[in-house]
Amino acid sequence: MKKILVFLFCSAVVFAQKDITASQEFQSKLNKSFSDSLKSPLTKDDLKEFKGLDFFPISEKFIVEALFIRTKNEKAFAMKTTTSRTPLYVKYGELHFKIDEKEFKLNVYQNIDLSKKPGYSDYFFLPFSDLTCGKESYIGGRYVDMRMQKGKTWIIDFNKAYNPYCAYNYKYSCPIVPLENDLDIEILAGVKKFHD
Repeated sequence: MKKILVFLFCSAVVFAQKDITASQEFQSKLNKSFSDSLKSPLTKDDLKEFKGLDFFPISEKFIVEALFIRTKNEKAFAMKTTTSRTPLYVKYGELHFKIDEKEFKLNVYQNIDLSKKPGYSDYFFLPFSDLTCGKESYIGGRYVDMRMQKGKTWIIDFNKAYNPYCAYNYKYSCPIVPLENDLDIEILAGVKKFHD
């Protein structure tokens, strides 16, 4: 029995370390992308001064297990953006989870056009806003990119939350976070706001 418990404990520790490693890798890649003049959304002036994005400390607390509920017969809708562009999205499902014993729900969406492109059929969009918006994080909310996960338990890693490109450059057109994805909690994870 002791051997089984030790094994389970070690497995849990390894699982957590893997999650944190993935978070670190994501943030490192994001910084590299922003440093690349061919990929960066930064203006020329900001790029000259860029030394790295400001992140909340990586936290296991904000790597959460969520119950995925597939929502069927959803109609495609035009998601509002910061410009007149209205890309078509469909609500794919709901993610129910707890943080600090409080229950939350986020809708996860699929971009209709993007899902038709090779390699993106299992790609999902998770926009959210929270109580840090306009303070520590970007006022317009943040995004998490997701892929299809097996079973009904999905992992949301808020350490991978990033800002829409229009947080850095007004030239971009960015989806506006739907009101139903506003969280009544501080998500102290992911990218912070760019300018004070």
